[in-house]
Amino acid sequence: MGYHLRKLAFYLTALWAAVTLNFVIPRLLPGNPVDILMAKLQQRGGSVDPAARQAYETLLGTGGRESFVQEYLAYLGNLLRGELGVSVSAFPAKVTDVIAGSLPWTVVLVGLATLLSFLLGVGLGAVVGWKRGTWLDSLVPATTMLSAVPYFWLALILVAVLASGLGWFPLNGGYDVVLDPGWSPEFLASALYHGTLPALTIVLSSVGGWLLGMRNMMVSAMSEDYVLTARAKGLRGSRVMMRYAARNAVLPSVAGFAISLGFVVSGSIVTEQVFSYPGIGSKLLQAVQNNDYALMQGIFLVITVAVLGANLVVDLLYGLVDARTRDRSTVS
Repeated sequence: MGYHLRKLAFYLTALWAAVTLNFVIPRLLPGNPVDILMAKLQQRGGSVDPAARQAYETLLGTGGRESFVQEYLAYLGNLLRGELGVSVSAFPAKVTDVIAGSLPWTVVLVGLATLLSFLLGVGLGAVVGWKRGTWLDSLVPATTMLSAVPYFWLALILVAVLASGLGWFPLNGGYDVVLDPGWSPEFLASALYHGTLPALTIVLSSVGGWLLGMRNMMVSAMSEDYVLTARAKGLRGSRVMMRYAARNAVLPSVAGFAISLGFVVSGSIVTEQVFSYPGIGSKLLQAVQNNDYALMQGIFLVITVAVLGANLVVDLLYGLVDARTRDRSTVS
């Protein structure tokens, strides 16, 4: 129980520190979201008198007469009430509405691509490690090279070859604009078709890391006594590989996969920009370009909670699975 309480206390402290930085860092950026909003209103012929400016400062919770500490306390109070403010870049939409509209696109795209790359990398890594010294080892440098290629360059190559050249996939967008978003078979098929190429980019760039890590752990596990004993008993090679070697070698990869799931909500800004995908990454870039404090803080908060939550789950599960983790924590 003490182990779990210490972990919870640590992550609550980390959450408070992250929330505080989430409030401070956007305000260190040059510019003012109120000035940007006033410029937009002026371009549309709207009112820009001092009273209107003060009203927008109150609405956005920045640049007004309140001190920095008062703004911080008001920010914490709004978080507790679930109020993330109004987005400047999507004015007058609420931050929660903007995030709710873009987050599912990113979670589905990056989440499925991360899961696929993990399963493919771990599966291939187990086979390559089991049959080390054969031609299968050539998969390691090939996939590692793909992981070393700059992310945006790989995305642009796939767009140029598969979309622009061969015309197999659409150039951009998350779905066919003539369709209404919903759960209709036509829309789901269109979303799947538009998301295939961005997902392929993520899989190709990340599968090498999973493959290399699993391959090395398999090589290490094959020298353990329990694997040698299983072989000495005359068990089938496939059973030894799956039930003994791979079952233990995959544990570090599972931990890494659980942590990587926390970063799924952050999306991939490069991929979403190259493919004009309507995910959370493009909204984050839009918020930075427009000094949209509220939207930046909302997105960073979602990312922070997801990452800390994933790490907490991994720590608690490791404490349950491996008693040595709890014992080391008690001794320290």
